[in-house]
Amino acid sequence: VQLQASGGGLVQAGGSLRLSCTASGFTLEYYAIYWFRQAPGKERERVSCISSYGGLGSYADSVKGRFIISRDNSKNTVYLQMSTLKPEDTAVYYCAASRGRVCATVGAGMDYWGKGTLVTVSS
Repeated sequence: VQLQASGGGLVQAGGSLRLSCTASGFTLEYYAIYWFRQAPGKERERVSCISSYGGLGSYADSVKGRFIISRDNSKNTVYLQMSTLKPEDTAVYYCAASRGRVCATVGAGMDYWGKGTLVTVSS
């Protein structure tokens, strides 16, 4: 059972990246999926969440209007499209899963965590 985040890299401010979170060993369609990030010296922040059935998702204020979360259950993958990136978006991004249809409240425990992918935004 594994979650794997990918798609990170180095991008200039104002640029875009798309992160992917792919599951192996279990089916994502029964899980709400989250993106978290942690910058050096800072606490982990919940960035976005999407319910098991899709929909618009929820976002931290810091990324609202710039990031879009989506999922393709047929590919067992969730995406985070990040646009208009800022240097303060620099962090290791992690995906996580909690079993159930809807997104859990902030601070709730996750059932699975993936290894992170580093996003670096240069000014």
